[in-house]
Amino acid sequence: MSKFQLVCKSCGHITKDMSEWFDNNQKCSACGDKFVNVEYSTDINRVKEIIDSNRGESVFDYFDFLPLKDKSNIITSGEGAIPVEHWDFLDQFAKENYGIDCKVNVYRNDLSPGTGTFKDVAASVAASVLKENGVKQFAIASTGNIASAFSYYLAKAGISLAVFIPQDALMANEAEISSYGQKVFRVKGDYAMAKQVAAAYAEKHNILISGGNIDPMRVEAKKTMAFEWIRQMDKFPTVYIQALSGGTGPIAIDKALDDIKELNLVNHYPRYIMVQPDKCNPMTLGWEKAKANNFPEGWLSDYPIIDAPVTKVPTLATGNPATFPIIAALVHKSKGEMVTFEEDKMLDIARLVSYKKHVRIGPASTIGLGGFFESLKAGYIKNGDVVLVNLGEGVRRAPEFMEEMIYTTEHVSHVDECKPHDIKNYEQQLFDAVK
Repeated sequence: MSKFQLVCKSCGHITKDMSEWFDNNQKCSACGDKFVNVEYSTDINRVKEIIDSNRGESVFDYFDFLPLKDKSNIITSGEGAIPVEHWDFLDQFAKENYGIDCKVNVYRNDLSPGTGTFKDVAASVAASVLKENGVKQFAIASTGNIASAFSYYLAKAGISLAVFIPQDALMANEAEISSYGQKVFRVKGDYAMAKQVAAAYAEKHNILISGGNIDPMRVEAKKTMAFEWIRQMDKFPTVYIQALSGGTGPIAIDKALDDIKELNLVNHYPRYIMVQPDKCNPMTLGWEKAKANNFPEGWLSDYPIIDAPVTKVPTLATGNPATFPIIAALVHKSKGEMVTFEEDKMLDIARLVSYKKHVRIGPASTIGLGGFFESLKAGYIKNGDVVLVNLGEGVRRAPEFMEEMIYTTEHVSHVDECKPHDIKNYEQQLFDAVK
């Protein structure tokens, strides 16, 4: 074994490196499974040394535990070392309205210096690995954010990317992809159709295509966020909340904690609370059905498919969630939950955050943070919990969403209609809207 190897989760077959993985069309050559575990030869104590050094420069602080061999191939903009922020107004809300003593933190992906999304760390590592292995053409299907991030980082690596987006993908995402010189194919259909066309394109032209939420490049990159939480936080989260489309987040966190379990840096796994918008929530519907029936045999294969979902959050529009068996199993193991948040309340969340923290979050982030409020109502947040909400993106991902946030404007025709206001008068209105 050199620096790392890929071990099939189904049969244990070993793929020696990423080059062989790509030659095998990103699947196990023995059984055909695409879900692998990356194992490293580096002493795992090195993770603790890196955390203790408190570098905070980028995801590549953890180079020794990424599937990349030569640092000269690194493609980075300083992503992955974003701050964890304590938003104490959420602590106060939980205490005053539900009698719950908890500490609420957020992970601000909008501060990532790449494209300002949760996808930057995955895209930077993927671009580096693809460059190292001489890949010149790549393809990806995306609802938006992963495509923007991959477009940016692969352009920096000199790699041509073909991006397949569904018909309802945001124009802002399309514009960003195109601005980097990458090719956009807007497919006349939903995300499932975009994935089908992308897969056919990759096969026809013998081009590598993204392995999706279980892609080892993405999982290994995103696992480093757990290392960052250990570095920055006094106590590791007991609850982890994120908006859910495919769900690489919990897969990556579990991988990180499995990697370092012998170091005793963390003595618990967080409860995963995954949040979906009510207009596209097939995973939550599958979970609720299973929960109502006490998780019967075969429940992991029983989930609905929503054809052509119509949602205000296109980046979360995964109507056919192939990763449900993986994500639901992790949520169940963690004693977590899957919840739905109403899209009609997205603006209420965005306005409150902008008012209290002067931070403008994007649509998917409002769904994740909305999950915190839903979890309080449902009793899923307990006394003593340390909550971490992963805020996926900022409002720059959806400029039209910013326009919808207007709520203080009055239309006037004469100065006598204009009166001074007190900014504090809005606070109760904004809190009432999210209760």
